[in-house]
Amino acid sequence: MKKLTKRILSAGLVGMMTLAMAGCGNSAPNGQVVVYNWGEFIDPQVNKMFTQETGIKVVYSEYANNEEMYAKVEPGNVSYDVIFPSDYMVEKMINKGILEKLDFSKIPNYENIDVRFENLPYDPNNEYSIPYMWGTVGIVYNKKMVSEPVDSWDILWDSKYKDQILMYDSERDSLMVALKKLGYSMNTRDEKQLEEAKNLLIEQAPLVLSYVGDEGKNKMVNEEAVFMVSYAGDAMIMLSENPDLEFVIPKEGSNFYVDTMVMPKNATNKDNAYAYMNFLCRPDIAAMNAKEIGYSTPISAAREQLDDEIKNNPVAYPSEEVTNADNMEMFNDPSDVIGTYSSIWTQVKASNN
Repeated sequence: MKKLTKRILSAGLVGMMTLAMAGCGNSAPNGQVVVYNWGEFIDPQVNKMFTQETGIKVVYSEYANNEEMYAKVEPGNVSYDVIFPSDYMVEKMINKGILEKLDFSKIPNYENIDVRFENLPYDPNNEYSIPYMWGTVGIVYNKKMVSEPVDSWDILWDSKYKDQILMYDSERDSLMVALKKLGYSMNTRDEKQLEEAKNLLIEQAPLVLSYVGDEGKNKMVNEEAVFMVSYAGDAMIMLSENPDLEFVIPKEGSNFYVDTMVMPKNATNKDNAYAYMNFLCRPDIAAMNAKEIGYSTPISAAREQLDDEIKNNPVAYPSEEVTNADNMEMFNDPSDVIGTYSSIWTQVKASNN
């Protein structure tokens, strides 16, 4: 818990610092860069180092999920210079005409990104985004509290674990679990398959202790639950805090994801945005971020700077054989079915009351 508490306090201090800086006006010698990122998704020292090296002030704020970020950015009345959407959200923002095509001549450190992360489905021509972190989704479980093998999503429907299961408070991630359990693509548009997944989640709802966000990590570390659907990066933090926890990608398959850096078209500090993205692609800075947040860097030269137990850990760095397996998928833009997703999720959450 000590590390987790430190991370939460650090994030809070960074938030207060950047808000205070924003209130002081654009007083840095080289202007500012306005950054919108996930919570707990950067080493707090990195923004300070960037300002020290460049003279550019970082005005930094955080969001909880892609949908919250999109709702803030899409109307266009708020201007950010750098944001950090996940793969499917990049695709959606490209389709909506929100993102700037990047001038990679202004991001020389992009050459450090591994080829494995180029030409991915959400940005097939590498025009709009830079990989920032990546990972998989699986189950974190407490080995002391489980006697049978944990190798399938099925165990999250076992009634003997009632009130010991944590699911993400996310319609997309939770639907993924149900669809994969049923043997379907997590990107299906088939109404019958989505209805089956909905019914499966409603069946599970009475067993679920709670639908969680970042607070789920503390619950697992404190042994308040047995199972939690988890991003691998969060799993790395939990496993480092409690050695009785384990992580597995279920045999039915799961989500392989990439979180990225992008620049909105209405960014007002574009040169400073390029400088910021270039800074985060520097191997030593990428290594700092990977060490702090537990997620996996797409830069091999940064990975080599990590401790052996991290850089050789298959939770953080699964092989291409694992991520390229037929049953592993990336989310695509769900705009055409978002209403169906929202309806399903409303019904599922109501079943948990």
